[in-house]
Amino acid sequence: MKFLWKVWLRINLLIAGNKYSAAVSTVSRKALRNSDLARLLIAERSEIKYETLLYILDQIDRIIREQVQLGNSVLTGTAQFTPRITGVWDSPNAKFNPAIHKIGLHIIPSAEMRAAFKDISVEVLGVKDGGAFIGLITDTTTGLADGTMTSGDDIMIEGEKIRVLPEGDAGLGVFFVNSEGEEIPVTRRLTQNDPKKILARVPELPAGQYTLRVITRYTSGTVLLKEPRIIDYDRPLVVN
Repeated sequence: MKFLWKVWLRINLLIAGNKYSAAVSTVSRKALRNSDLARLLIAERSEIKYETLLYILDQIDRIIREQVQLGNSVLTGTAQFTPRITGVWDSPNAKFNPAIHKIGLHIIPSAEMRAAFKDISVEVLGVKDGGAFIGLITDTTTGLADGTMTSGDDIMIEGEKIRVLPEGDAGLGVFFVNSEGEEIPVTRRLTQNDPKKILARVPELPAGQYTLRVITRYTSGTVLLKEPRIIDYDRPLVVN
């Protein structure tokens, strides 16, 4: 079976000279969870009951988490999970400091997953959304732009046409969308709110994975769109 990924192009802010990178246009904004995977298995006429499948999937996830907590690397049919710690130690006697050092994971596709890539072709759709996009997010506490962020501290959001206008209007602003699809707003006034750059305070978020979303009616100059525009960052953000 052959598969097709449709991708949008966007300016890569990490590379000088107006170079572009691609973002896959997903069929649905919702990330598939174990409940969805269990239904897909049932649709393939699995003889195991839905409740049993869901229980097994949840228990596998629990075991993987526990093994990672023990410091073990876990290799499944989709990916390898390897414990990692980022940050710098000033001396051999320095202690672990959560303000500087972050616990995380290396997640690498398995051999089976890499083999599955061979059946995927790519179609370029053009530049995404008339030039409005989020291209880079930096945790100002750590200086990292690797998808990690710190609850209660600021992130720098860079892109094009991301200014939140009109400020204070209901439904507009910067949001963090959790795995359940709930939009958690930034309630503190934006420290910086420009067309190419926003400085926003991350709420006190539970550990987990989030999608950053900007909702605005801004387009250029003093012109406002009639309807709000939703701009999602294509990379997931993680609070450890």
